[in-house]
Amino acid sequence: GAMPRYVEGTHRAFERLAGRDGKVLIAGFGSLLSERSSRHTFPELEDFRGGRVRGWRRVFAHVAPVFMERGIADMATGEVSSLSCEEHRWDSELVVSLFRVPCSPEAMDAFVEREHEFRFAAVPAFELCGKRRVDQPAILCTRWSDDEYRRERCAGEEEFHRRYGRHGVDRVWRDDILPCRVYLRHCVLAARSLGPEAHRSFLDSTFLGDRSTTIRQYLAADPGIMDELPPPSLANRYCG
Repeated sequence: GAMPRYVEGTHRAFERLAGRDGKVLIAGFGSLLSERSSRHTFPELEDFRGGRVRGWRRVFAHVAPVFMERGIADMATGEVSSLSCEEHRWDSELVVSLFRVPCSPEAMDAFVEREHEFRFAAVPAFELCGKRRVDQPAILCTRWSDDEYRRERCAGEEEFHRRYGRHGVDRVWRDDILPCRVYLRHCVLAARSLGPEAHRSFLDSTFLGDRSTTIRQYLAADPGIMDELPPPSLANRYCG
């Protein structure tokens, strides 16, 4: 298949992807599969619906500082991972959410701040039913490498330390960690809320860092994850 089009995390780069009405299309693949969760993050979103992207798979393969700040990362067990998309076979398909948000400098700066560790890709998106191609590319948060992240997104070592180093994290993108339990449950509930096809896609097209264990297999081996309630202060944030 064609190489993905990667874009810089700047307002100017996102602006080129905006429609005539000045809005960009976002593809959600984890917690943003939930309309409720997406509206919490993007209060001005419109046209929320299911869709598809092709040539990607989901992987739990990076450390998220927000889980440490919120006290839901288990450093002892390595259950600290968040979720990204990475290039995969051209015939692989993910069910995602699609929604549009205003491409203002403030909104895009906030988006990059929240999704700081990702490489952004502009990808063709398709409607869930009928498979029609959407007339604007979707922005997808994809896997990066530590070298590129430090070089291209962080303004020097101080910024890396502020975001990661102070939590004792020296490597962000890694394959030897497991999903953060509370976050994984949140994503499964989010997928379920979008419908049976999204739920199935999440279970079967999302992998651990080993790239072979699916989330369906992982939950079958450790079903207690779905009973792992977030701390009361985060109950509204991590319930799908």
